[in-house]
Amino acid sequence: MSVLSTRPSRTLRRLPSNLVNRIAAGEVVERPASAVKELVENAIDAGAHRITVTLKEGGRTFLSVVDDGIGMTRQELELAVERHCTSKLPDDDLTDIRTLGFRGEALPSIASVSRFAITSRPKEADAAWSLDIEGGAKRDPKPAAHPPGTRVEVRDLFFATPARLKFLKEARSESGHVADALRRLAMAHPAIAFRLESDERTLFDLPATKPSLLDQADAARLERLAAIMGREFADNALAIDANREGFRLTGFAGLPTLNRPTAQHQYLFVNGRPVRDKLLAGAVRGAYQDFLARDRHPMVALFLEAPTEMVDVNVHPAKTEVRFRDAGIVRGLIVGALRTALSAAGHRASTTVAAAALGAFQPHSGQATVLPFARNGGGYGSTIPRGLAETAMQFMAPLAQPSVRTDAAAVESVGPESPSYPLGIARAQLHETYIVAQTDQGVVIVDQHAAHERLLHEKLKTQLETEGVKRQALLLPEVVEIGEDGARRLTQRATELAEMGLVLEPFGLGAVVVRETPALLGEVDIQGLVRDLADELAEMGDHLSLKEKVEDVCGTLACHTSVRAGRRLNVDEMNALLRQMEATPHSGQCNHGRPTYVELKLADIERLFGRR
Repeated sequence: MSVLSTRPSRTLRRLPSNLVNRIAAGEVVERPASAVKELVENAIDAGAHRITVTLKEGGRTFLSVVDDGIGMTRQELELAVERHCTSKLPDDDLTDIRTLGFRGEALPSIASVSRFAITSRPKEADAAWSLDIEGGAKRDPKPAAHPPGTRVEVRDLFFATPARLKFLKEARSESGHVADALRRLAMAHPAIAFRLESDERTLFDLPATKPSLLDQADAARLERLAAIMGREFADNALAIDANREGFRLTGFAGLPTLNRPTAQHQYLFVNGRPVRDKLLAGAVRGAYQDFLARDRHPMVALFLEAPTEMVDVNVHPAKTEVRFRDAGIVRGLIVGALRTALSAAGHRASTTVAAAALGAFQPHSGQATVLPFARNGGGYGSTIPRGLAETAMQFMAPLAQPSVRTDAAAVESVGPESPSYPLGIARAQLHETYIVAQTDQGVVIVDQHAAHERLLHEKLKTQLETEGVKRQALLLPEVVEIGEDGARRLTQRATELAEMGLVLEPFGLGAVVVRETPALLGEVDIQGLVRDLADELAEMGDHLSLKEKVEDVCGTLACHTSVRAGRRLNVDEMNALLRQMEATPHSGQCNHGRPTYVELKLADIERLFGRR
């Protein structure tokens, strides 16, 4: 029998303040990282220019936050550790919150579950005051020596609530959570210096990046992001700056070919506040869905400035969730801004693709060995396109007999008077799969299947949005056995599929017959196409229209009909593919986020051979 059902009702009473604070601490302070986040947000609100965080055993036994902000007087210090005491709501208006903190709960909550000490001194004061609290029991303030600013020390976190202590992870894991929380705040506030020390080691020390001119603000922010997210992000980031109905979105988004297996490297901020919001994360996913496989995620750092009356940050005590009055505006702004930036990038692919390719090369040792692939964090899972290692061997092995097709017309067409093209002029085809082109500054290697897949994808979308997809009738309709469920899903969507150029109808039990296909695609692998479409329909469910998933459907159509690896191309075909890539947005990656080409600069190639 339930314990709750056997207890009689008791007289109502007011809970003691120390117990109330511990209950509040359960919401506000989940782990050392939660305490650090609250304390650092207070330091930012206090106008600090430098913030230093120190940990011992991941913050379990000791953590401190020191800032050079405006500081507090003795009277303010005593009030600061009382519940619901704050200086951040001067007009008592929860719809106009302009600070990171506003609840007045953090300090008393932390102090109620730890051995807590706070020392502070205003800049104009001659001396500081210090206040100690142990498990919620407050002592009288006393004079102290301290420079202007505030120092908070938290010892033995959760000693007063042993049950919570049991849920903490090992020190390294807790330190990692603290570092992540501090990095997020550092991203949003590049004008503040942040330092994190753990067990007498410096985990990071980020200097302030103060722009001397207003137009240097983006550069300062990108410098901070590069220090946290890596130089490869800064080298392959697209600047974002868009406005819609009072909302402004700024920040940087990585090229699709710079992607990761999880969404861990997506940082989202609202009015300078790091948030983990499903709406914002979904908008990012929607903007990139045309360019990445489902198990890959882009790298982004986006900063949304919203009118305070249009966003509610008082959703959860941890203040990591927000709610928008008009979520549609925000989603549309994010999706539109990201897609505009990705379109403006044209056929550009991330530099990490070339870096990984160069890592696959090594000096010839006299034996025909397989070159290792470099894994340095770039591109699609940090791998090199299939066949690139063989290409390297052909370049380096003096006696090799490679499967390389060249064309005299192609060689003769490249000269000093030849026009300059970003992707160069075709010089050869390797293994009937890779096109090798010469540019003014080096060599480009193109995966013909991946490139043509993206070109078809974009043409299908354009046709669908403008005049509709033109169809061609099959001389002999093709029957595809797909199973009862698959056949039902396809026939239920037959009208929508016809709009996309694929005409089919039921054919007995568990089969469909295909009568027309998109004219743009030419020869089609109908069996594979229909089966993949049935699988996609099963995944997206019956509640979404195909127009809402047009990128996925067009991608599937293109994948089954593009120029295949193993097909020989003549010079005109190869050059036509290169020119189409240069004129087509997003052609730097296929529909799954893999790079369509690798560019090797002449200077890098010369270094490989010791010429530099």
